[in-house]
Amino acid sequence: MNWLQTGWRHVWLPYAQMQTAPLPLPVVRTQGSEIHLADGRVLIDGIASWWTACHGYNHPHIAQAVAAQLQTLPHVMFGGLAHEPAYQLATRLAALLPEPLNRVFFTDSGSVAVEVAIKIAVQSRLNKGERGRTKILAFTGGYHGDTLGTMAICDPEEGMHAMFAGLLPEHPVIGLPRDAASIVAFDDFLDGHAKTLAAIIVEPLVQGAGGMVLHPPSVLRHLRKAADHYGLTLIFDEIFTGFGRTGSMFAFEQAGVVPDIITLSKALTGGTLPLAVTIASDELFAAFLSDSASTALMHGPTYMANAMGCAAANASLDLFETEQRLQQAVAISAQLAAELEPCRTLPGVVDVRVLGAIGVVELATIANPAALRLKLVEQGVWVRPFRNIVYLTPALTITPAELSHLTGAIYKVLSAP
Repeated sequence: MNWLQTGWRHVWLPYAQMQTAPLPLPVVRTQGSEIHLADGRVLIDGIASWWTACHGYNHPHIAQAVAAQLQTLPHVMFGGLAHEPAYQLATRLAALLPEPLNRVFFTDSGSVAVEVAIKIAVQSRLNKGERGRTKILAFTGGYHGDTLGTMAICDPEEGMHAMFAGLLPEHPVIGLPRDAASIVAFDDFLDGHAKTLAAIIVEPLVQGAGGMVLHPPSVLRHLRKAADHYGLTLIFDEIFTGFGRTGSMFAFEQAGVVPDIITLSKALTGGTLPLAVTIASDELFAAFLSDSASTALMHGPTYMANAMGCAAANASLDLFETEQRLQQAVAISAQLAAELEPCRTLPGVVDVRVLGAIGVVELATIANPAALRLKLVEQGVWVRPFRNIVYLTPALTITPAELSHLTGAIYKVLSAP
């Protein structure tokens, strides 16, 4: 592939040591849960392109919506101008979410959506004359993005960003209140530090990039109770978990509580175009209203509310309304639980866990994730192990046979000497 060899001298890959990284696999076409390679091989995609392609690749309804939007209005700046796809999408998202989550701020990536959530939480207090409450409480194993602000609220020890400690603002990172001891530690911490905090942020039910670590809905209920008691903004980062991934439309629904801010991205457009949103409560929005421009939220990504992205997102929401995605997630969950369970007996495997359309095989260690990935490719699947886990987050439209191909490949590769 001439374009691959030529471009390799100029491309900088994500999460890769470029001195040792192998050439990436050249892709020429996608369809459903299939990735078609230039050499004719077809891989079953087990991770839906970092969890985005919830409806599978190339869904015609989304493709048609984006094509139509391209012909009429690809993009206009969102400052002072309006277009129907964005206003329609904001209305639909607010209708999907419980009160009082009514105000939608558009961005173009999940990391920036979290940055905006942090700014809203802190500035809302400054606008009301509160000083000194500028810290965000985050949790061990958490991950919220790779920009500077979000790196500061990722786990500083277990995450990827430890070397930037001297550059980043310091925020407290403690254990999730998931059992008696950690609940006591969490409550004690808030007793001593709540007056310095603006917000609590958490990935509901699943800490994704931290290792696909699950926690029960009771954790979210405890966080909601604590946030109410101490007057803190509660932020749910559902960039990974939103749009059916955990079996419900949004993960927080399984806990019966509502955040003050929710961030969404990834599957928002069905894996077609970059788009993200930060959705805040009416009360938080009201804290920015005054006759002075100084209290406004001074943030505005150039491509915020991109019309084609909004058209894709609206089409994706159509599919959730018409194509039984949540029922498909439940079926995937049952199949993952049954077909990954045999991996529990394999050497080196320490846990097998499933939640919704997320399946995880955790090993004591993976010496070379890249080499393991290539072994899985040899079995005709695209699975990207990281840290010490092999995981599946397939499209919600994957067929049972395709899913069995994935689970069977994982078992075969992990059982090989």
